[in-house]
Amino acid sequence: VQLQASGGGLVQAGGSLRLSCAVSRRTFGNYVMGWFRQAPGKERSSIAAISWSGLITYYADSVKGRFTISRDSAKNTVYLQMNSLKPEDTAVYYCAAGRLYGSDWWPLEDDDYWGQGTLVTVSS
Repeated sequence: VQLQASGGGLVQAGGSLRLSCAVSRRTFGNYVMGWFRQAPGKERSSIAAISWSGLITYYADSVKGRFTISRDSAKNTVYLQMNSLKPEDTAVYYCAAGRLYGSDWWPLEDDDYWGQGTLVTVSS
């Protein structure tokens, strides 16, 4: 397994969670790493992304000001700190390798470049 995500769980609205994604840097060093989520019955949506240099970040409008993406290059780990969680944040969250397209980030289509997904449930 080359991307190992963890940190999901059940939290009340207004609470916080931190997701972690351990990455094989040898495989994914040339990509922009990020997170996307998919709720039941909804399309996949990009959430946040970060370059390995840390100089480039991307956030979806829906999470700006609440979520923070970071990376620890020494540990080859990408984090997603999620604060002020809302019920509409409930979804399976995936870390993935991807690319920037203009001002947006999208994961690669090949799911070999995704982690296994971790469920985040926010209760009201």
